[in-house]
Amino acid sequence: MTADSSGTGGRNIIGGVMSIPEDPKVHVAPAPLPARALLPTNEDYDRACLGFNLALTKRPQMVVMARNTDDVAAAVKHAGAAGMKVSVQATGHGGGVQVTDGLLVNTSRMQSLTVDPHARTARVGAGVMWREVIEAAAPYGLAPLNGSSPSVGVVGLTLGGGMGPMGRTFGFAADHVLRLRLVTAEGAVIEVDAEHEPELFWALRGGKCSVGIVTELEFALMEVADYYGGAIFYPGSAAEAVLNAFGPWAATLPEQASTSLALLRLPDWDEVPEPLRGRLSLSLRYVFVGDDESGAALLGPMRAAASPLFDLVARTPYTAIGSVHQDPEGPLPGWDRGQLLRELPPEAVETLLAAAGPGVDLPLIMVEVRMMGGALARPPQVPNAVGGRHAAFSLEVVGACPPPMKEAVTAAGNAVLAALEPWSTGGTLINFQGDATSPQAVSHAWPEPTWARLQELKHRRDPEGRFAFGYPV
Repeated sequence: MTADSSGTGGRNIIGGVMSIPEDPKVHVAPAPLPARALLPTNEDYDRACLGFNLALTKRPQMVVMARNTDDVAAAVKHAGAAGMKVSVQATGHGGGVQVTDGLLVNTSRMQSLTVDPHARTARVGAGVMWREVIEAAAPYGLAPLNGSSPSVGVVGLTLGGGMGPMGRTFGFAADHVLRLRLVTAEGAVIEVDAEHEPELFWALRGGKCSVGIVTELEFALMEVADYYGGAIFYPGSAAEAVLNAFGPWAATLPEQASTSLALLRLPDWDEVPEPLRGRLSLSLRYVFVGDDESGAALLGPMRAAASPLFDLVARTPYTAIGSVHQDPEGPLPGWDRGQLLRELPPEAVETLLAAAGPGVDLPLIMVEVRMMGGALARPPQVPNAVGGRHAAFSLEVVGACPPPMKEAVTAAGNAVLAALEPWSTGGTLINFQGDATSPQAVSHAWPEPTWARLQELKHRRDPEGRFAFGYPV
């Protein structure tokens, strides 16, 4: 499938690479930048720094609005000659270290997108969001392994593993990556796959490793046109009944079913449905890749657990997959953190209710328990660095975090995580790492041998520490 390739803002299925001659002085003086470079005094600088999470600080010395891989390579060479650190941003959803200096490569204009319906693959530029892949693949009865929010960037989510609404059925998004194009710390452009640069291929798929900037990603698509699923909302008064039913029910599910349960405290805003506005509610998320009759039969115990406010589970086209989690679409200041659980016994449910259930005043929007296992527990045919496969559940806490609320939100979220610590594996998922950016905290996202291997690769491929983004390895 081809998309509009007119102008620098359109998608070009060939990749949109413009030939830019390499400056012979690049190693002795900063090279000229072919792409638009913005300084703090420029009118568009603030907009170029702005990401989805408004709580994250980005004040680099310069922002390069890259249009293609050659622009990224030129920016990295320029930074190397000028002694500047390099960070990267597409949509700005991800957490990690704050950008306070150096050169920021903004890849949001890199919008190349190709779907090959015969090979069942997609190839995307670094700025493409999941919603664009979903829409492009849908006419062929295909779907990507996107995350819960279609507005998240494809590359960032995938490099951190990528656990989505069909995770238990098909595994992590990183498990299905076929090829990457990478700009190295020297500014070289290399192709990375199972045969070419196999160590990088292992690390980049799930290691979220800052050894280079990925400018293009190719991955497999699933033969899924629609699903049986959606969300069921319960009143906060049903929290005990629903949570106590969730653990035993989840243990009965086949791999065709993926699910999560969230305690929600949505704001008292007009756009929030009245029964959910300004009060505690629960959202059961459910995606079944199979027929309606089987999907409904499996869901029966949760439908019987309590009377719902809304039951939105139905046969749904994959283009509406964002309606399952209903994550916010617009930018906001947020704080989040997660940990992995080895089990969810009744004692853990009781503790969770005491920490985040009815009667508890929390400045948190969401406390989510997401079921893992199934295909998420199995390594792919070509091994990668994805961590956390052994966990039974992922626990995530999220709060709106404008500056006056930061201290209260952080304390409340950490208190919920601490309460569930007795059932923790001791690990995290790097995409749910939040603001825990110390090397010790980051190391919990992988088994020790994986962590050591990622560190060795970082030191070997970026010995000067040119790349400073994501989470420090």
